[in-house]
Amino acid sequence: MRIPVPTLLLTIAMSLGLAACANGPDLRDAQRLALYEANAGAPVESFHYFGGINGWTPLGDSALAVWTRPNQGYLLDLLGSCPDLEYARAISVSNQFGRVHARFDSVDVLDRDSFGIPCRIEQIRPIDAAALKQAEREMRESVEMAERTQDAGGGT
Repeated sequence: MRIPVPTLLLTIAMSLGLAACANGPDLRDAQRLALYEANAGAPVESFHYFGGINGWTPLGDSALAVWTRPNQGYLLDLLGSCPDLEYARAISVSNQFGRVHARFDSVDVLDRDSFGIPCRIEQIRPIDAAALKQAEREMRESVEMAERTQDAGGGT
């Protein structure tokens, strides 16, 4: 399911307005997660794992994006909270014969201070990388425009 860009931008703009009143990273995580969700396709059962992760982005404590190639990524929704995911220096993803499966495989936080509890992957959705980059660009532009408008109006 895709959210139309104007609706997404309005939602993000409203969230940014609330950001002035909110403390902590939770709002930014929620905004980033909403952006990735809006640019993710329908759930798939599995994806081909090429033996390594090209990159990853934590999206709160129960979701992350993993990139298997520069323009091929997947939004992984985890079953419950994954301790230390947001602050992990590295992760690993389990796989079965080169495929990562929803409900069977997991993400492990690799950190000295972590207990290494596997975080089960509940759902996998492919990310439309081009659409995500465009949405990120539009969001940055709308934030910059809002800041310029606020500065011009003498806001605090």
